Amino acid sequence: MSYSDFNTIGKVKQAFGLTTVENVRFFPSIDPIVPSDTLIAFLQESVPLATATGSEKARSELIISPILLEVRKYKNRKISLFSGEEFSVDPSVGLNGVCDFLISRSPELLEIEAPVVVILEAKKADLKIGIGQCIAEMVAAQKFNELKGNQISAIYGCISSGTQWRFLKLKGQTVTIDLNDYSLFPVEQILAFLVWMVEQS
Repeated sequence: MSYSDFNTIGKVKQAFGLTTVENVRFFPSIDPIVPSDTLIAFLQESVPLATATGSEKARSELIISPILLEVRKYKNRKISLFSGEEFSVDPSVGLNGVCDFLISRSPELLEIEAPVVVILEAKKADLKIGIGQCIAEMVAAQKFNELKGNQISAIYGCISSGTQWRFLKLKGQTVTIDLNDYSLFPVEQILAFLVWMVEQS
């Protein structure tokens, strides 16, 4: 098994003894983060192209990745961003495979270091189909941090089509799923959510 085999919420809940709480917003009131002129100009060009093409790869490269780079820049490059990285934590229970995006609270870029704080899964259109896989990757991040001796209180996750974003939180054995799908625009809100998640751990 691998992360992609956890294609339903039920399957990942059963495998790891999780409970879910749905439709609960866990974000507090957060001030928006003004994007750079560079990001604004890039998204003006890239969003129409990515949505017209429709592929996950286009959405990942042309929308999601630039936004995550903006988060890293906002944090003065003191966090690391991994894209398409192998993240094998415990293959015996299916916690292995490739993560679309992973953010670590370490500035090291050559290797994933603890703590891992945010997992982001890119999906073409239907965000629901990515929830099980994203949760499995969050469980892996939780176990990874424990193995490294970093007792992080919560792991955050996100499933995004680029234009729509859905957020999750894993604390202990409980997964909180905010069923609100947040639009890419205003991008100030998405940036604020992502930075907040990085800063909580």
